Amino acid sequence: MESVRDNNTFVAEEAQARTDQPSETYSSQPSQASGEAAAVVPAPDYAAERERLAREKAELQELLQRRQAEFENYRRRSERERGEVFDIAAMDTLRALLPALDDFERGIKHESADKEYARGMELVYQRLVESLSKLGLEPIVNDVPLFNPHIHHAVEMVETAEYPDQTILEEYQRGYYYKGRLVRPALVKVAVNR
Repeated sequence: MESVRDNNTFVAEEAQARTDQPSETYSSQPSQASGEAAAVVPAPDYAAERERLAREKAELQELLQRRQAEFENYRRRSERERGEVFDIAAMDTLRALLPALDDFERGIKHESADKEYARGMELVYQRLVESLSKLGLEPIVNDVPLFNPHIHHAVEMVETAEYPDQTILEEYQRGYYYKGRLVRPALVKVAVNR
């Protein structure tokens, strides 16, 4: 039992002696205690490590900024495309409603014996026009009564010397814009001088 205690005491004293000795991890001096040449571990180059980390940080920040800009561009593009799809769908819907609007116009122009009925038709027509205007539908207004092939469709051309060439004589069907885009050209009768 005595040898075990002495052995434990020896191990404890050896461990204490190791902790009292200075660490030689980064020592540039070879170890003299063992008689062998110890491997030299160079001290780390903190400046080079700091530069490498600074470059890596700058690269990551630049990458982050690029990704943020790409995402912002994607968000704007998708919003714009979604708005365009909405406008196209609205134009198709309005194009489908225009024949009903034309029928109202023709119905109002027709004389009716029942004045109350005619007044009711006018009110319904006005309400429909107001609602479509709020959505962005605008009639083509001919400030200058000259034929414009971009907004008019000539269904009849009449030779006459009474009016200047390309003058619109009559509008058969009204044309419309939706938010500045042509939904339907106006059908017109045009004067031609030959």
